[in-house]
Amino acid sequence: MPSRPEKPKAETEKPEPGKGEGGKGERKPRRCPICGRPAAQATRPFCSARCRDVDLNRWLSGIYIVPGSENDEEDEK
Repeated sequence: MPSRPEKPKAETEKPEPGKGEGGKGERKPRRCPICGRPAAQATRPFCSARCRDVDLNRWLSGIYIVPGSENDEEDEK
C-alpha cells in the first residue's frame, strides 16, 4: 500500500502550546529586576535573597514611590 503524503498544516491552525512558533507554553525565562540574571524559583522574581533585600531597601528608603496625591484619603470619604 503506498504511503499517503503528509497533509500540509493550514495557516489558520494554531500551534500546540509549548510547541514553538509563539504557543502559549513558551515563556522567556524571567530576569531579576535588580541585576538581570535569571530568577530563582525560591526567591522569584529575584535571583537571590540579596537582590530581594536590595529591592526591599529601595522601597523602605523611599527610592521607589507609588504616584498619588496627598489628598487621596480625603477623596475616598
